[in-house]
Amino acid sequence: MPADANTMQRYTRDQIEAFMTRCFAATGMPDADAAKVANLMAEGDMLGKDSHGIFRLPGYIGRLKSGGFNPTPDIKIEKERTAMALVDGDNGMGHLVVHRAAEVAIEKAKTAGVAWVGLHSSNHAGAAGVYSNMALDHDMIGLYVAVGSANHLPPWGGTEALLSTNPIAVSVPADKEDSIVLDMATTVTSYGKVKVYAQRGIEMPEGWMVGPDGGPLTDASKADTGYLLPIGGPKGYGLALIFGILAGTLNGAHFGKNVVDMNADAASPTNTGQFYLAVNISAFMDVGDFKKQVDAVIAEMHGSPTLPGVERVRLPGEGTHAAYADRTANGIPLPDPLLENLARVADDLSVDRLG
Repeated sequence: MPADANTMQRYTRDQIEAFMTRCFAATGMPDADAAKVANLMAEGDMLGKDSHGIFRLPGYIGRLKSGGFNPTPDIKIEKERTAMALVDGDNGMGHLVVHRAAEVAIEKAKTAGVAWVGLHSSNHAGAAGVYSNMALDHDMIGLYVAVGSANHLPPWGGTEALLSTNPIAVSVPADKEDSIVLDMATTVTSYGKVKVYAQRGIEMPEGWMVGPDGGPLTDASKADTGYLLPIGGPKGYGLALIFGILAGTLNGAHFGKNVVDMNADAASPTNTGQFYLAVNISAFMDVGDFKKQVDAVIAEMHGSPTLPGVERVRLPGEGTHAAYADRTANGIPLPDPLLENLARVADDLSVDRLG
């Protein structure tokens, strides 16, 4: 049986950040950028997003060594107006590009009330909730959308993979309750989670993917032969399509057939598109009143009578808050197959291994 979190080796966030920083710096990234990317990746692990944290390190290092990422990008604002901006990521690591875009959006929203920042020439940026959460410290609502980094979803009724997971994350602050954080793909699961299942030898549930014959695909090691399924059938397809237009086409980034599969191509620039929306609550109402009303909404949801077999009603983000508390106290669990990959990365880069 594959190991669960209780039997995996655990490492502190500081250990994981320091290790990733060493690896990125060894590829030629400036020390400050290496530390920033490591910090944002580790934050994804703390949120329980195991498919989007240190799990991605070997692939990222491979792209840096193959020229797929620019290790020293000049990230700059290409166009801007009062409540918008378009950011050119210069093919830098997506973590740096999206973090910069979020900063721009939050700063603009302080005076404009709302601000929308689009990105092009970016890359895969890890866990979406890491960025939507950035707005919470500023009493704002953060919304982040990305074009996925590989197409695994056909249009509804089609057989050609022209769409990706195209995720969305929205973070809403509360008062005494934990923030509400919706972080989801427009497919039933993210492809990163499929890759985690493949690495750990876990069978996928039916309903995540179908094979080329349209039948259920549960062998994660054969995922590249099948298709992800959209959430809600044609509605999920519609969301993936619209998010792709807003995050990709609108920003001059790749979408549809032009999307570069970063899993199969380590050298070509992906020209990934994303956008970030910051909403300044104080522009609409008193921040304290809003947060108290969000608390009331949370209480109403929790107080709802449940169907037979359902222990309690949950809200988006409860799993990530629980993971954060557990991993703060006990460390981040890493499975043996991943540790073996990380050891190979360290040896190849001639840096100290994790821990």
